[in-house]
Formats: sequence, C-alpha cells, structure tokens
Amino acid sequence: MRYIIISTCFAFLLLSFPGCGPGPSDQEKKENKGDVRYLTIKGSDTMVHLVSAWAEEFMKLHPGVELSVTGGGSGTGIAGLINGTTDICASSRKIKDKEKELAAGRNVEPLEFKVALDGIAVIVHPENQVDVLSLAQLQDIFTGKFTNWQEVGGADQALLVFSRESSSGTYVFFQEHVMNRQDYTPRARLLPGTSALVQAVSSDKGAIGYVGLGYVKEAAGKVKAISVSTPGEGGTIAPSDQSVKDGSYPISRPLFLYTNGEPKGTAKEFVDFALSASGQSIVRAAGYVAIQN
Repeated sequence: MRYIIISTCFAFLLLSFPGCGPGPSDQEKKENKGDVRYLTIKGSDTMVHLVSAWAEEFMKLHPGVELSVTGGGSGTGIAGLINGTTDICASSRKIKDKEKELAAGRNVEPLEFKVALDGIAVIVHPENQVDVLSLAQLQDIFTGKFTNWQEVGGADQALLVFSRESSSGTYVFFQEHVMNRQDYTPRARLLPGTSALVQAVSSDKGAIGYVGLGYVKEAAGKVKAISVSTPGEGGTIAPSDQSVKDGSYPISRPLFLYTNGEPKGTAKEFVDFALSASGQSIVRAAGYVAIQN
C-alpha cells in the first residue's frame, strides 16, 4: 500500500520502523529493494500541508514510490538532514552557520532549493475589534511590554500571546524580523504545531498568534488576520499572495527544500517536481505563493 505519513508531534516514531527515516547515504540501497522506492521528508510544520500535497500528487505520477512526510519544525528537519535520518529537509528559514558547521563535521553538504514564498500572518479572534497593528506594536506585544488590548486600541482585555516552539522556523523568523531578536515574553504559550495555534487563538477573544498565510486561508472564519502598518509611505498592508510576492508585506519569507549535496534518484525527481509548473500550481492551491508562473 502506498502512503504518506504526516506527523508533527511524533516524528520520532518513524525511526522505529523499517524503511522509515533512513539517511541520504542509504538512498541507493533503499531504491534497490524490490520495486518500491522510499523517500523521507522532514521539517517545517508550516510546510507540512504543502509538502503533503506535493507528495500525494508525486506518488500518483510515480506508482513505485512511497513517501514519508513529517513535521516537527525546521530545526528538526535540518538536524535530520545532518544526522542522516531524512532524505530531504523542508525548512521555512535558511540554514544557520552553526548548522552548516555541524553538517561539515559529518561530511554533509546541505544544498538549498527555494520552492515557494510565504507570508506570516498575525491572527486574533474574529471578534477582536483591532484590525491593524504596527511592527513596533507587535514587538511590544510579543516581548511582553504590552499586556492589555487597550494599549493598542482594543478592548479592556488581557493579551494572551501564543507562539510556536523554538524548534520552529516560524518562531525564529518572527523573532528576528518582528521582535528585533528580543526574547518572547515569558507569558507566551508555546505550541508544537500551527494547527494547535490556530485552534487556541480561535477559542480565546484575548488571544494573538502568528501562522503561515496558507493556514489563514484554511481557517477562514475561525481567526482574523491583522494588517500591518509600516513606517513612511508603506501604509497599511494586509497579508495576501500579491503583497507577499511584490514584497510590500513586511512579514514574508521564502520556503526551502534542502538535500545532502546534489539530489539523485527519487530525491531529485521530487525537487524537480516541486519546482515544475505542476508543483507550483500545487503551491498556489495550498495557499502559499508560487515563485514561478
């Protein structure tokens, strides 16, 4: 039976079963086992929905392939690539210099492929009366300087901050680009997955959090995306495909796949598919922003 394994919380279980979680060095061995070829892809929770959609279509086109897609965060995926427990890493951030050094120490050469664009949307409960926040206000909220919605023009209600956990590329990107590398408030509640964060914000009128743009479209009606005001003539920008693509939305980023050196065999076929016209149409359908027409 052909399948996709999707997990954000129990990725370690994959390592307990034969054929799951092998390192790139085992790829040729795997592809020579009978008529079935295996490929593991691990990493960004933001990208799980997209990579799973790619995987489903890819397996239709390649009947002899079985894919395992797991989340856990960009850091987890990069660690898997370095440790040899995944063939491809999906990451919502660039690999860090420290990770490159660790990879070099294991004779791993991470090769980067930019496959899509994503905007990080700040979300609140649909009944929250606040529609626009500046980058400075967002920084003060997520660092804990502001603790009540009144301080940003909202109701007299305590601010409840939700964030992804530190292994998430979204956590790192938001901290660097919105919070100016400052620490998150100790009152922030860290959640292991994007779906859990959407659910938490949709359940509390005082909540605020952040998710990839694709998840906002999927959760339409459950949460509200906040527009971001920028200094100067930037004005107020709502997160959208167009504002991400033209660079006007300030909280946006590229999404990547990483392989150990030049990909070969099934790994190369998958990367090529993700960048193809068909793969990029899936990017758009999944709620992300394509890098190619």
